[in-house]
Amino acid sequence: MALKILVVDGNLAAVNQLNKSLGGSPSGDGYVAALRSLDPEIAATIVCPADDGPDCLPRGVTLADFDGIAWTGSALNAYSGEAAVTNQVQLARASVESGVPVFGSCWGMQIVAHAFGGTVRPCEKGREIGIGREILLNDAGKDHWLFKGRSACYSAMTVHMDEVASVPEGAVVLAGNRHSAIQAFVMETSQYRFWGVQYHPEYSLAELAAIFRRYGQRLIDAGLFENQQALDAMAADWFVLDKDTDRHDLAWRYGVSEDVLQPSSRLIELRNWLEHLVRPYVAQRR
Repeated sequence: MALKILVVDGNLAAVNQLNKSLGGSPSGDGYVAALRSLDPEIAATIVCPADDGPDCLPRGVTLADFDGIAWTGSALNAYSGEAAVTNQVQLARASVESGVPVFGSCWGMQIVAHAFGGTVRPCEKGREIGIGREILLNDAGKDHWLFKGRSACYSAMTVHMDEVASVPEGAVVLAGNRHSAIQAFVMETSQYRFWGVQYHPEYSLAELAAIFRRYGQRLIDAGLFENQQALDAMAADWFVLDKDTDRHDLAWRYGVSEDVLQPSSRLIELRNWLEHLVRPYVAQRR
């Protein structure tokens, strides 16, 4: 029987539309594509609480009707009081409290941390975008199913200007790097089944290239690119490398390792979530 996965798109529709116009995908659509690359039979439902509010599920459908819930990234800030954020806090808490396995990428991890009493703040070291490097598993991370198949030190696709400063009571931190001390945490009790990472295993090189274009001048102002020409050149190269992973010259130029270049490595966390949290949950429930 096909897995039923709810994908919660954390972005506003306007941001998703802009990203699509620049060669990327709406957050929810991109997430579904990544999940279906692991299991083509997945039956996915996308909801958009930033625009539609916390009551965004289809009529007659509850969170408990799903086998798993995945939260995407977002350009929003969890500590903001704007409606697009407050609309999502209630749903984030309800998602985890439903007992259904939940996976959070970047924003997904942050909004769950915020909803359960953790703290989210602007990154003390500024924006981390492109490839998050030297992410290190601690002892708990090395022994956790989330990272089965991962080396103790790895790279991952990333784009964030906020970070989780403290996790909710009872949560366990599994990984961090020099940029953000909390790159992954889990909340696991008799009821809660939450795994979260600060980075984006669902992203491709092309998706990051589109985001470079969307952020544009902000990345130049932050000193990450010398000028628009440099930004455009890197984005163009990443679009090429996404389609032709044998372009070793481009991979070498940008330090793109196998961790992020090959889907089999990039999607490890999502694969483990499906195999070691979602499917056992489904088997137990049935």
